[in-house]
Amino acid sequence: MKILIIEDEKQLQESITSYFQGDGLRCEVASTFQEASEKIALYQYDCILLDLGLPDGDGLRLLQEIKSLKKKEGVLIISARHSLDDKLEGLDMGADDYLVKPFHLSELRARVIAIVRRKKFDGDQQLVFDEILIDFTSMRVLVHGQPVLLTKKEYDLLIYFISNRGKVVTKNAIAEHLWGDDMDLADDYDFIYSHIKNLRKKLTSAGAVEYIHSIYGIGYKFGIL
Repeated sequence: MKILIIEDEKQLQESITSYFQGDGLRCEVASTFQEASEKIALYQYDCILLDLGLPDGDGLRLLQEIKSLKKKEGVLIISARHSLDDKLEGLDMGADDYLVKPFHLSELRARVIAIVRRKKFDGDQQLVFDEILIDFTSMRVLVHGQPVLLTKKEYDLLIYFISNRGKVVTKNAIAEHLWGDDMDLADDYDFIYSHIKNLRKKLTSAGAVEYIHSIYGIGYKFGIL
């Protein structure tokens, strides 16, 4: 899961990032309206944490941008503005939730997870694709009812593939989704091949159909060809 944290308060930004990364989530950050606007236009996220009081612009304008671009990301407003009018305005403009500062990081995480489930998986606790079952609560993967031990990257990769089943996803899109800003440090896509090879082997060894197919020169497609 990839989160964009739009927050100009450095200490809070770092606290959220550290907490979420410790739980295996990938985080990108933006401290200004301009930086956030550029990232929203260029990249995709599972959820956006949006502070309203940015130094160079109002966060509600960013929310308008997100909606005008028809982005599918969930948006959780995190703000010191605590009046009912502020909350209603943000929610009426399309935010999925509104959390008033200060807050507990555990509550923030729970709300993010709830938003992503509603957006991607209709609020389900589990994701089922034929013989593959993913339990989001325990982060377990089962094939024909038997557990398959995956690394965190393999787990994220499997969810990404199933969420985009039937579509051709490029190597660049996979790298950007799994590694975010850090993908720029890679010289090539060998790290993607390695993770996909291992995931494919673990699934088929457990009795799953070979769903991951290479599309020459483009990327991969998940499903039955």
